[in-house]
Amino acid sequence: MKIRNAGVVGAGLMGSGVAQVCAQAGLQVILMDIEPSALEKAQEQIAWSVGKFAEKGKINEDREVVLARITATSELQALKDADIIIENVYEDIDLKREVFKTLSGVTGEETLLASDTSAIPITELAAVSRYPERVLGLHFFSPAQMMRVVEVIGSTLTSPETMAVATAFIKAIGKDPIRVERDVAGFLLNRINFPSTVEAIRLVEEGISTVEDVDRGMRLAFGRKMGPFETGDMVGLDVMMKAMMSTYEETKDMKFYPPVLMQRKVLAGHLGIKTRKGWYDYNEDGSRKG
Repeated sequence: MKIRNAGVVGAGLMGSGVAQVCAQAGLQVILMDIEPSALEKAQEQIAWSVGKFAEKGKINEDREVVLARITATSELQALKDADIIIENVYEDIDLKREVFKTLSGVTGEETLLASDTSAIPITELAAVSRYPERVLGLHFFSPAQMMRVVEVIGSTLTSPETMAVATAFIKAIGKDPIRVERDVAGFLLNRINFPSTVEAIRLVEEGISTVEDVDRGMRLAFGRKMGPFETGDMVGLDVMMKAMMSTYEETKDMKFYPPVLMQRKVLAGHLGIKTRKGWYDYNEDGSRKG
């Protein structure tokens, strides 16, 4: 099976990024969100981002050609003929299960249903689908337009054929697939990354270092493009905390448990770039103050 068109559910930061990646790879894309304002914002962001790619010579097509491949809609029914649908709604298991249950009633048995969750076990979503063997995880990393890696996760119900098609699809859109052979909360890379992020927050919480010095040190010592606090602000502290809690709830291992300082930030609504305040403060255009 060759994937020629893709549906993306959820037009937030990740959803718009995934839609852009697919369109730049030549696929027809339907971007669906129940909020018209989210679709409008996503289209503006995609247009700006594709324009930057064109300016830097990273794509060989005119911006308008790429943008013409993306159709925005608020109707779930519009996804019925998609070869693959990638869900990007908020990191809440009940919401995701409802989306997968609804999608399985709209699409045919050949459609691949993928979740871009960063931590929720895929079996939880496959269990509510009519065709659980066609359900898998495709975990893109933020920003999806820039990050090359994508985790390909099968549930205990996912067929080998689905994994093979999905792996080929990820390569076809210019990304590098990392297969996760067991369906565990947090998958592979976040299971490695979360404990270091938790420890970084605890060290700041205890007054041992500052947010700025931790980020600078991680960039300089380990070659990371972004430190853990910069990454958290970009992803969203609420999203990251949800993912940590999903991993903790399955493992009961405290190394995944969100520190109090992070919990207080989320409670205060300091969620990162999207609220213009997180570990750092931001201007309206998303640039960092100071």
